[in-house]
Amino acid sequence: MGERPRHHRIPALVLLLGGILSAVVAATTERAALDALSQGQLEQRLKVIDSKLDNLASFSLRGGVGSIGFRSITYPTPAQAQWVQINLSRPCEIDQIVLVPTIWRDTKTGFRQDGFPEAFRIMVGTHEGPGTEIASFTAKDRLLPRIAPVVIPCHGVKAAWVRVEVTLLSPRAWDQLYDFELAEILVFSGQENVALRQPTQASSDFEEEGSNRSKDRLVDGFMPYLMDAANGNKSIAFLVALNPADRPSLTFDLGSVRSINRIHLHATDTSDNVPQSTPSDYGIPRKLMIEGSNREDFSDAVPLLDFDATSLLETGPIIMLNFPDTPCRYVRLVTVDPYLSDDRQYFAFAEIEIFSGGQNVLISASPVTNFVHIEPDRHLRSLTDSANLYGTILPIRSWLEELALRHDLETERPLVLGELNQRYARQKIRLVWMGWLATILAAGIVVVILIERIRRLRQAARIRERFAADLHDELGADIHSIRLLCELALSAKGIPERLEKLLQSSHEISQRASLSVRHCMNMQDDSGLYSSLKEDMHRAADRIMAQLEYDISVEGEEFLHQLKTRTKTDLFLFFKECLINISRHADATRFNTRLTATRNEIHMAISDNGRGLSNASGKKTPPSLQRRARLLGARVVTGTSESGGTLVTLNLSTRRLGIRK
Repeated sequence: MGERPRHHRIPALVLLLGGILSAVVAATTERAALDALSQGQLEQRLKVIDSKLDNLASFSLRGGVGSIGFRSITYPTPAQAQWVQINLSRPCEIDQIVLVPTIWRDTKTGFRQDGFPEAFRIMVGTHEGPGTEIASFTAKDRLLPRIAPVVIPCHGVKAAWVRVEVTLLSPRAWDQLYDFELAEILVFSGQENVALRQPTQASSDFEEEGSNRSKDRLVDGFMPYLMDAANGNKSIAFLVALNPADRPSLTFDLGSVRSINRIHLHATDTSDNVPQSTPSDYGIPRKLMIEGSNREDFSDAVPLLDFDATSLLETGPIIMLNFPDTPCRYVRLVTVDPYLSDDRQYFAFAEIEIFSGGQNVLISASPVTNFVHIEPDRHLRSLTDSANLYGTILPIRSWLEELALRHDLETERPLVLGELNQRYARQKIRLVWMGWLATILAAGIVVVILIERIRRLRQAARIRERFAADLHDELGADIHSIRLLCELALSAKGIPERLEKLLQSSHEISQRASLSVRHCMNMQDDSGLYSSLKEDMHRAADRIMAQLEYDISVEGEEFLHQLKTRTKTDLFLFFKECLINISRHADATRFNTRLTATRNEIHMAISDNGRGLSNASGKKTPPSLQRRARLLGARVVTGTSESGGTLVTLNLSTRRLGIRK
């Protein structure tokens, strides 16, 4: 064909991009509509779609040779105005227009439409005036891709002609040139296709009249589908073999005089083999005369029509023939030119329908025939049982509506299923995450339980250790003081004043010992104990050290007041334990204590002039002091003082959490 001119390619590219953008917008709109539905609504919608699909006619495409439809001339660009018009026999009210696409077999994607317009409008009119637009479509309507008919409702519209005006063509499959193609146009007034075999006009026609592609083929009643209903019992076509000299005929009694205007001849079902084992016009007479009568002997016969199947283009799965309204009771089909094969004459149809007012009046009628030999598995009643090889024979309008609805549902179903699958996938991911989270939580709970158990065990151990230390330090010091006072009292028996004073001191110490016991039993209750650390240290020194000289200096008392009661208690008990050790083991005559408190640290140094610590045991610091320092969270160091005695140094950092109030 040669390279397209540049000024043609640019508009085509713009239109293509516009179509893609419109499709994206439409897809986004559909996605938003699906997002608005809950998962339950989507599942219910999928059930409804599947239920409806089970009860709709299926797409079964015909094979063999036959009429294809209309094709315009071709163009290098899509923006070309094309039209076809059907002139009805008389003005009438129409309520539906059906456009059947031409179908192409794509070797990669399967069947698809060919040359169906991207943008078009439907015009109707009477003999006066320019006409009225009743419908219009663009790429935004997403009619394509499809092999299904397009059903356009138009209730209560009066028309003498119907026109399809195209503004944007689509490329045909085999060479990508742009044209306008349709297989059939049907215009319904009730159940009557008023466009059947009516005169047509077109802006351009690719082939001449009588060919398999021309404007006349738009209304010949032949479509690319086989009627494959979802329900009903199957029926084998009637077929009889006769001698060439025979002139077979069929006579039907309508039961009463009926005004009839149409007859449908359903061709015998062709083989499903690929390729077909028989031609698609098998058993259809080449010429058939159809006449009507009100008398059984046909003495008043009226010719209704003559059917001439001069070529395969005049036959199809359903041969729809119309004629003027004629009142009659009897209808006779007479073979004029039979179908011959291998020197034998065959007569075959799957069904014969005769219509009066849009209704088939031949249902269950028993034909009368002059056939002599009829095969036992081919029954005459199959001609009027309203069934074919696939099931029930539907009214043409209902059949096309079911095909159009099937297309819409089959287009919607993947979208609904895709949205559901996405939601299921997200739920699965959430379940996996929830499973991991549950596992982590369970592991965390176990760890927390273990940690809490360990913490409680440690807490219990610390409580036991503190309880033992408090009993040792508190009661040990008090008992030691009482013992010393008792010894002094024994030595002062001859001095009543001194004895009374010593007994009074012993009484006070015993009361304090009782208070200390209560304190050990309830370590949370520190009220009344060690409110002034410096004074308590002096009192303890007076009681425990008896006749020893001592010096106690305290610096930074304002920082000592900021300490927790528990910390002050532990500092005091550490000091008392040091005094007891000096009293019991040092043989000292003097000791000095220096307590220094700052914002971040507490330093306590206790020294004596005794004999010092023995290194024979390998432990310089007594265990009782180590235990109290551990409870404080402090560091204790023992050494030798300047006078040769023992020096105990305690360092406590108050920057640690929980030391200060």
